This record gives sequence, structure tokens and C-alpha cells, in this order.
Amino acid sequence: MPVITNIADLKRLHERRTPRMFYDYAESGSWTEQTFAENTSDFARIRLRQRIARDMGGRHTRSTMLGQEVAMPVALAPVGLCGMQSADGEIKAARAAEKFGVPFCLSTMSICSIEDVASHTSAPFWFQVYTLTDDDFMKRLFDRARAANCSAIVITVDLQIMGQRHKDLKNGLSAPPKLTPKSIANMMTKIPWGLEMLQTKRRFFGNIVGHAKGVSDPSSLSSWTAEAFDPALNWERIAEFRRWWGGKVILKGILDPDDAKAAADVGADAIVVSNHGGRQLDGALSSIRMLEPILDAVGDRVEVHLDSGIRSGQDVLKALAMGAQGTMIGRAFVNGLGAMGEAGVTKALEVIQKELETTMALCGEKRLSDLGRHNLLVPKNFSGDWA
Repeated sequence: MPVITNIADLKRLHERRTPRMFYDYAESGSWTEQTFAENTSDFARIRLRQRIARDMGGRHTRSTMLGQEVAMPVALAPVGLCGMQSADGEIKAARAAEKFGVPFCLSTMSICSIEDVASHTSAPFWFQVYTLTDDDFMKRLFDRARAANCSAIVITVDLQIMGQRHKDLKNGLSAPPKLTPKSIANMMTKIPWGLEMLQTKRRFFGNIVGHAKGVSDPSSLSSWTAEAFDPALNWERIAEFRRWWGGKVILKGILDPDDAKAAADVGADAIVVSNHGGRQLDGALSSIRMLEPILDAVGDRVEVHLDSGIRSGQDVLKALAMGAQGTMIGRAFVNGLGAMGEAGVTKALEVIQKELETTMALCGEKRLSDLGRHNLLVPKNFSGDWA
């Protein structure tokens, strides 16, 4: 067993173990991948203030997210196709999150269904939905989430139209994978992955196949997907979804102060500052750059989380010190899942918590609630002086 000390170690194992189309799905962005790259490089531009001669005894990383006590303010973001990174991947990730004490968010485009995850866990989890046109499907999706005791709905608001992701198109991304000479040749080098997949019945989009009208098998899924997303989405429609759900709502995909204010106006309990991991509008600013303008716009009207670009506990600390009340990780936990299954997700969380706790101490703080701009060295005009 290799020694795992950071997320990059898990990423290397993930690449070796998982078929290329699924690894690329997790590790790529849209178009030129400028925003995908800057999500991480902009975190690196923020430096930390080292402080010494302070009592660091009794420190911890505990906090709350959306009123829930957490071991650290890091939720597992909704990521599609986790069940293709590792057999039954969403179940594995949800169990790891529950044992660790952090929120897990299941994607609508998961391989394991809401019911699958609920039957293998005991802690309530969050469920992510897209803004689809099919009212009947959406209402039944909310009913299924309620029956599974989901504690919040995460509405993804930045996917009305899908960004062009070159690697996914060239790889012919699908679940289960299409059998082409190229994909077969690649999968033949991933024997442990293939043996796991042969032992599970969960290889399709479990929340859609058999639930959406006209989608009785994977072959009919692509036509449904092409028609399902709502290009006419507006704030009234988001408010309608909020009424249908009736519980806590998080809006994910906010990258503009005006949209953040509109999200608060529509009654969101939390927003996630996110550019979809650089997979939608290439050329948009990184999430960490847009955090402060959004915080300035909404004040304390809504809880603000940050997603996109977090690869370490230091990144988590920087986001919290900049004012975020919580964070989400996607690729970091998927690297663990693809590398080592449930144990890999746990390892990713352990790595991030250790980095967060150690960095907090070296910055002279014992509690996450004490973090602030005083712990950082931020470049002037970091958020940009744009015309």
C-alpha cells in the first residue's frame, strides 16, 4: 500500500486504476480549461500569515453547515457518475462521509439511486437536482428525496445549457461505457475496476432510468437528457421548486453578486459560489476570486459556501478566512474514490482535515470561527478591477 500524504497521491492512483473516460470526466474542464486551471492557481496566489508563541492546545476543526454539526465545514459535492469511478461509488462515498461526520450530496446523475444510498446509510444526506422542464419528474424526484429523509435540496442553477467539454466528447463518455476498440483496449488495462463492476447491478443512471417518462433503458436516456434541461430557467421557476420541496434549499452555481442577491431574495437557505469546477463557462473568474464580492453583496442574509478548486486543507482554510461559512469538494473526494473506493474517500477527508488543522495552528488559531482576513496575505485587487 503506497503512503498517501496528499490529494495528488490519490489522483495518481485514480488515474492508474480507472478507465480513461471516467478519469477525464473528473479531471477536465470546458473549452480551453482556463477557468478549470485558475480555480486552483488563484488559491495559490493567496498566502498565509504565520504566527508564533500562541497556545495551540485543544484546537479542533468542528463547525456547522446549514445548521448541521460537522467534523469540518467540508461537504462532498454532487458529482455525477461516481458509480463509474468505483462500483457502487455513491454508496461508498456517502458511507465515508457519514462515518467522518461531514455532509454528502447525491447527484441526480448518480449511478446509485436515492433509494440505494438511503438504504445503505443512516444519516440524512443532501440531494442535488437540475432545473428540468418535466414537472411530473421533478415533483416525483422531490417526493423520493423526502421519502429518503434528505435534509436539503441542492439546486444546480448553472447548467441550463451544457458547456462543451472536449475530452468527454472525444472519449464518448457514457454509463455504462460504450464498447469501442479504444474503450475496450483501455478497460483491459483496468482489471480490478472491471472485476468490481461485474459484481454490481448498478451501472446506469439510477435516478432516471425507470423513473423519467420514456426512459426505460439506457438507450433512451440521451434523447431525454437533450430535452430535459430548461434553457428558459428564471427566478420564478427556482421559487417554484423551492415551494414544491418545502425544506432547506441550497442554490449551487452562483458566480455574480447580482445573482447572489437574487438567490437571497428567492429565499435560499445557502448559496454555493461555484463555476461548476470550470466545466461550464470557460473564461469566467475562479470561485475564490468571486467570493468576497458575493459576500459583500449578501451580507448575512444567506449562508455562503464555496466550491471549485479546493484540493487541500489549506484551500479550505483560505476560503473560510475569506469569509465562506462552508466548502464543497468534488474532484478531491473523487480522486480518493477512484483510487481506493470507500477507504480512499475517507483518506481524502483525513488528508484535508489534517492539513486544515495543522495550517490553522501554524497561523495561530485554535478555532475555525476565529479565522479571518488577518490570517491571509491577499494580492491587491485580487477580485479584479474589471471595466
